[in-house]
Amino acid sequence: MTPGDEHDYGEPAGTRVRLPETDPYGGARRPTRSSSRSLVTVVGIVVLLIAAIAFANRGGDDSTTSEATPDGNKPKTTSTAATGTKPVDTKSGGIPSGFAHTEQGAQSAGANYAVALGSTGMFQKDTRHTLVDTVYTKSAAAKLQSAMDQAYSADFLAKMGLDADGNAPKGNTFVSRVVPVGTTVKNYSDTTTQVAVWYLGLIGMSGTDSTDPVTSSWKTWTFDLTWADGDWKISTDSQKDGPAPVPGDDTAATSDEISKAIEEYGGFTYAR
Repeated sequence: MTPGDEHDYGEPAGTRVRLPETDPYGGARRPTRSSSRSLVTVVGIVVLLIAAIAFANRGGDDSTTSEATPDGNKPKTTSTAATGTKPVDTKSGGIPSGFAHTEQGAQSAGANYAVALGSTGMFQKDTRHTLVDTVYTKSAAAKLQSAMDQAYSADFLAKMGLDADGNAPKGNTFVSRVVPVGTTVKNYSDTTTQVAVWYLGLIGMSGTDSTDPVTSSWKTWTFDLTWADGDWKISTDSQKDGPAPVPGDDTAATSDEISKAIEEYGGFTYAR
């Protein structure tokens, strides 16, 4: 991921959230997320430095495009349920690899790359370098590494509540997670393709002393993929807001509940 658009998880207008009777965040309710907003600024700089990360085009193929039903009244779409294709069972740098040289393989790669690039590992230099080298083409990774190091500066990490090494304060749990909801493909070929991933993102600090609660946002992340070295690799990528569903009237969890959930519920390997 270019560092950050996916972290702009500001609370949407009109959001209805029930806080628990005892607010675990000390009553901290922010109209805006200063740390997230500053990340957006950083991302803009990174995009300019790279001059290559441009997306936000969503499209579809036969597996995702709406069709008219015989009566012409109701649209019909193909479900994004798994097709039965065996998920990849190999990993490179802790990330699923060896995706099929097909449209399904490209979608699986996009979903898994979104999860990896939306993880807390991006906030730690060594892990970030491994992630970038693994999922991007060699030329793209070479351009991104120094730009991302500048973006994930000690000052930026401090605004996220982390120390200079990307670690959360003792007793707190830093949350950064991408949960893909669906994928779509556009302009597929054997050498290049474009995959858009619609996802729910979580970001924030969970802890009794935290003033930056974990919040959610909906984004679409588009990857331009290239078939290189026997796998799909990212050449460029970018994001846009939404589409976001109408927020529900859910009761906000306590910091302990959020921390426990993050620790107990791991992520998935995604495949079509």
